[in-house]
Amino acid sequence: MIIRRAFYHWQFIAAGALPLWLLVGSAIFGSGAWAVLGIFFGAVLIGLGLLLVALVIYARKDVRETRALSYADVGVLTLWHALIIAIPFSTDAAGWLSVLVIIGGLAVFWFVVWELFDAARRRVLAMVDLVEQQAHGQSATATATAPHPLPNRSRPQETKTAPTFGRSAKPQVIVIEEKRDQT
Repeated sequence: MIIRRAFYHWQFIAAGALPLWLLVGSAIFGSGAWAVLGIFFGAVLIGLGLLLVALVIYARKDVRETRALSYADVGVLTLWHALIIAIPFSTDAAGWLSVLVIIGGLAVFWFVVWELFDAARRRVLAMVDLVEQQAHGQSATATATAPHPLPNRSRPQETKTAPTFGRSAKPQVIVIEEKRDQT
C-alpha cells in the first residue's frame, strides 16, 4: 500500500521532474547542443503526456478515495518512467529508447483509459443492480461495493440490507383513488 500511495503522489511530480531530468541528464552525459534542443521539444511532449496520464488515473473514483494507484498502474508507470530515465544515460541508444518511450506512453495512456472505463462500467452495473432490486422490492445486496461479475453470469443473492438513512426499513406507499363523474 505504501508503494501504491507513493506512486499516487509521484505521478504528478513526475510530470515536471522527468522532463527536467531529460534536459539536465542529456546535457551532463555528453549530448550535443542540437541533441539537447531536440530533447527539449521531446521533454515538453513527454511532460504533457505524463500529466495527461496522471489526470486520467486521477479521474477514477477509487484512486481518489484511497489516494493509491492499483498495482497494474504502478507496474506500467514504473516501466514507462524507467525508460524515460534511461534516455540520457545512453546517447548511442537514445533514438531507440525514445521510440520505446513513445510506444510505451501510448500503451500506458490507452491502458489507463481502459481502466477508467472499466471502473465506470462496474459502478454503473452495481447501480443498475441496486435500482432493479429496489424496483422489485428486494433488499439491496452488497454488490454495490463489490466488483461486478460479467453480465451473462449468474450473481449469488446476498442478504445484506441497504442503509435506510433515517427512514423506516419498510417503504410507505400512498394510494390516491380517482373518482370519476357519472355524467
